[in-house]
Amino acid sequence: MTTETSPYTVQQEKMARYAKALSHPARLFILEFLDKQSCCFVGNIVDELPMAQSSVSQHLKELKDAGLIQGTVDPPRVQYCVNRKNWSEAKALFSEFFEVESMV
Repeated sequence: MTTETSPYTVQQEKMARYAKALSHPARLFILEFLDKQSCCFVGNIVDELPMAQSSVSQHLKELKDAGLIQGTVDPPRVQYCVNRKNWSEAKALFSEFFEVESMV
């Protein structure tokens, strides 16, 4: 199914958004870390990565914009966790994609 303005399917658009968010090792680390922690504050993530808080925040923004994580504001801190619904969707889309590709 394509739209009038785009030749891409909704699934292709979602996969591209997820793939972009997963395209940096720091983001993969953050997702794995959050998955093990259930939820945590930004400071906990900063303590685990050898980068400035501003860099970690940029990576968190990419993951959040893609819908792979969600944040809860608890002033003055923000707590993040994996968005289980979208993470499951991403896994299913990529699994389906690679299954189709392996059949070729």
